[in-house]
Amino acid sequence: MTGHAFKIQRIPGLGVEIVEADSDRTFARHMHEHFGIGLLVRGAQRSASGRGQVEATAGDLISVNPAEVHDGAPIGDGTRRWQMLYFDPPLIAQALKDMANDGGVCAQEFAYPVLQSPHAAQLFRTLYQAVAKAEEFGDHLKIEETLALLLEHLLDCSMPVSSLPEVAANRAKALIDDNPQSSMSLALLAREADLSRFQLVRAFTHLTGLTPHAYLLQRRIHRTRQLIAAGMPLVDASLASGFADQSHMTRCFVRSFGFSPGMYARKGHP
Repeated sequence: MTGHAFKIQRIPGLGVEIVEADSDRTFARHMHEHFGIGLLVRGAQRSASGRGQVEATAGDLISVNPAEVHDGAPIGDGTRRWQMLYFDPPLIAQALKDMANDGGVCAQEFAYPVLQSPHAAQLFRTLYQAVAKAEEFGDHLKIEETLALLLEHLLDCSMPVSSLPEVAANRAKALIDDNPQSSMSLALLAREADLSRFQLVRAFTHLTGLTPHAYLLQRRIHRTRQLIAAGMPLVDASLASGFADQSHMTRCFVRSFGFSPGMYARKGHP
């Protein structure tokens, strides 16, 4: 099978572009003005990079820095398929600044043109889906925290060993507990805790066992359950709890409790 297909989506307001490709083409040497993070979904490819020639196979992460000269050629017959997220440089620059504020020493570029890490690959899949659905759900907190976690795999950093500031993270947790229906951002929670975004994600996860976004969804689901039990219609309960719509609430509800909000409304507490 041979071919060449590209799908491009620009996400307004995020400074991110999505590119999905399925191609057997060999690309000449070129460069981008953005930071790129991607996943090779199928097939294999060989490419030049700022760190020499590299090869990637299905499941590997790939990355490129602004102005980094690279190319790309398939290995074997047929096409290779990849998904990429291209970030405006100021977004990554802010992340690097946050890590420096943690006392870390980081190179100012992605260190691994190819990275074999199942955990990092899963973080990318989560990030890719969150960015793709950003206009539908506006889930910016999930995007911010997943990007922060993913960057720790791609940046060559020396981070200090210190105790996690859980007391400070408790302030961010309290903000969510008091206002789970409100719009939250990683920057807002980090300011509340007086931590950098990277510190906040690590400390919050250590404190609660959940990332800030996952914890927020749990608090919203429990609020929804309380409102439904009090007799509020499902669509009103979902909006009053901070969900984008009823379908989003329903998926989270079923994932957490194993039964639908409609069943809960009809039968009461099982």
